[in-house]
Amino acid sequence: MQGCGSKGTAPSEGPLLPEGCQLFRGRLSQPEQQELVAELRKIMAQAPLYHPQMPRTGRIFSVAMTNCGALGWFSDKEGGYRYEYRHPYNGHPWPPMPDALLQLWHAVTTYAADPEACLINYYRENARMGLHRDEDETDFDAPIVSVSLGDSAVFRLGGMKRRDPTQSFPLTSGDVLVMGGPSRLIYHGIDRVLPGSSDLLPEGGRINLTLRRVTRPGG
Repeated sequence: MQGCGSKGTAPSEGPLLPEGCQLFRGRLSQPEQQELVAELRKIMAQAPLYHPQMPRTGRIFSVAMTNCGALGWFSDKEGGYRYEYRHPYNGHPWPPMPDALLQLWHAVTTYAADPEACLINYYRENARMGLHRDEDETDFDAPIVSVSLGDSAVFRLGGMKRRDPTQSFPLTSGDVLVMGGPSRLIYHGIDRVLPGSSDLLPEGGRINLTLRRVTRPGG
């Protein structure tokens, strides 16, 4: 289902991935990563990081988040998981998505429309992300594109049911993972971050970008 651009002309060797799931090792060069991080720092200055809450319980996520693009993902105790047009705390529209991310989306997928949301996850040393699947969108025909920057992380990939068997493998800075087709609603998460495995972020930690199409084109 997914194609790829001039670099990373085929998915790399590595874990045995399910249909519709592709891993492009080192898809972004070091200069491209550095340029993207510079853009993200500008975005985070306009749309500061926050820690969402779990619905009902109010438990705070260990991962700090913000967004860019037309829509941004958010969650709190009262309203639950949802997309918003504005930053929940300063009320400003989300900053535009960098052109480099739009180009990457069209390079590694065959989906015609642009992504509407880029969720920016910042993982400090002890941050985790439990098994979950991205299902707050209305268009599941569009893939999920995940970009890793900074310290490596142990990524856990499951199946269509939460109790399905899982496999774990590292995601390193510059890797791009695409989940689409039969894998669009697959369970996945981050077991742990590997501190000191990258010098891309002087302050340490890991940034994960998740590009999503939220609504159906023309809908």
